[in-house]
Amino acid sequence: MRSTEQRNSIITSKRNARDKALSFAGPYLVNDHDIYTKATASEIVQRIAKGEWTSSEVLEAYMARSAMAQAKVNCLTEVLYEDARKQAKELDAEFASTKTLRGSFHGVPVSVKDNYQIEGYDATVGFTAWANNPGKKDACVVAQLRAAGAIIFVKTNVPQTMLAFECSNPLWGRTTNPWNNKYTCGGSSGGEGALLAMDGSALGIGSDIGGSLRIPASYCGVYSLKPTAERVSSIGTQAVRPGFEAIRSSHGPLARSVQDCELFCKTIFGQKDSSHQNIPMPYHAVELPPKLRFGYYLSDGMMESSPACKRAVLETVSALRKQGHECIEFTSSLNASAMEVFLGLTSSDGYKKMLSHLDSDPMEDSLFLVTLGPRLPSLVRKLACWIVKTFLGDSLFPRFFSLAREKSVLEFTDFTDQRNKVAAAWYEQVWDKYGFDGIIAPVQSLPVIPHGGSTYLSVLAAATITYNVIDSPVGTIPVTRVNPDTDKLSTDFVVGASGRSKIFETRMYLGENPVYNPKAMEGIPVGVQLVGKKWEDEKVLAMMHVVDVALGPRGFGPGSWEPTKI
Repeated sequence: MRSTEQRNSIITSKRNARDKALSFAGPYLVNDHDIYTKATASEIVQRIAKGEWTSSEVLEAYMARSAMAQAKVNCLTEVLYEDARKQAKELDAEFASTKTLRGSFHGVPVSVKDNYQIEGYDATVGFTAWANNPGKKDACVVAQLRAAGAIIFVKTNVPQTMLAFECSNPLWGRTTNPWNNKYTCGGSSGGEGALLAMDGSALGIGSDIGGSLRIPASYCGVYSLKPTAERVSSIGTQAVRPGFEAIRSSHGPLARSVQDCELFCKTIFGQKDSSHQNIPMPYHAVELPPKLRFGYYLSDGMMESSPACKRAVLETVSALRKQGHECIEFTSSLNASAMEVFLGLTSSDGYKKMLSHLDSDPMEDSLFLVTLGPRLPSLVRKLACWIVKTFLGDSLFPRFFSLAREKSVLEFTDFTDQRNKVAAAWYEQVWDKYGFDGIIAPVQSLPVIPHGGSTYLSVLAAATITYNVIDSPVGTIPVTRVNPDTDKLSTDFVVGASGRSKIFETRMYLGENPVYNPKAMEGIPVGVQLVGKKWEDEKVLAMMHVVDVALGPRGFGPGSWEPTKI
């Protein structure tokens, strides 16, 4: 284990190296650069193909913008500006000679989450113990994007261990929300969400095992797609729990338009990785019926959704109905069952492997509640559950907390079996019963949390975890922003009603300083999840287009963030 002095030396060295690399970017010049950073990835390729722009011109604009974003929200880790410039020049020379694009992402500056390995650069995921160990080979999806002409130019920040949705770690520090620096940008693909929202990248890549693409997309006001787990290769990603496959991680895009999410899928879907582990299912266009049937719910039955998050769902439903689509409200007890499965499986080793990488790093507060259960003696954990249920009247908290412990192999296989049963039941009780094309759901019960908010509210990820357990493709679409006039908590709200968690809802909504504060959160984006059936990723993308068009212009996409917003 490294000493505190050694750890601090590593932190200083890595941050100084980042600052030096950032100095290669020029200042952001509105008159010169806005035209590039206000263009989608798709538009960038089109303009380069017409000979109107060069890859180098586009890259310089995004380098300047990403450096500005870093100065404001601390979203970057590794900075690849020098290598990116070389690649841009190669692309320009190639196009000048052939008049042919290298691929569908020719000249597009792309950022990647820190856990993707890139040759010559670290993939620390915030662990100081993993610093100064540069990758020997690009991650599979990184190599695939480079082959399509993408320019990988920065890596972005993540939470410690990536099993949290508050983006902070001892090595790189805390990333803040681009719309309000008192709040988090989300996680674990949090640096990506913040950078994209600020037009600091044309497209981002992230991973998702419990909401890590969807939560930052909603908190920051961008789009994302969590594909079915095996549609995009995970080869070359830095895992904190290698070998854990009970819940499969998904890899997909964060973007500033649905079209850019679609461009990623058209490019990457169907490409085999070196180990032939992902499904070789090429992208295939789908034709939607003129009238779609959507299911929706306002709360997941575990915690009451805030008025802002309910309004995002209802505005989406209203917009779809105006376009002639059918929207049916439903409820399901399976959301809680999925959370039980997730907790039972992910805590099976007591988080020993994940926490072993901390070395001398202090554990972030965001991991407190997540890892508390296994750290308690069995008797203490059982006593705590009994007290909460008996004296505080909360039956949901002990239902979850009792599962956060080490498991035997027999218990682990039982939970894996239960995972399969929950997935099968979701199809029987929801998809087959109602005949939905898609489902509209809140991304979380709260629109955002303040720094430190996940210390006791990590359970908020339950809203996204459901669809990791049943392995559904899910799109995230920004819908609205928190409005203190319309999003006040109802005066007749009762915590813990209908079997919901009294402890969590009290912290969320009551007391002198409740987490949900629509006045303080004013202007924070609020998105929705658009869920499809497993392997129907292309249908989800098509439905995202339908929803996006139905909602109409609403202040999201390239150019929506300005420096004065923060």
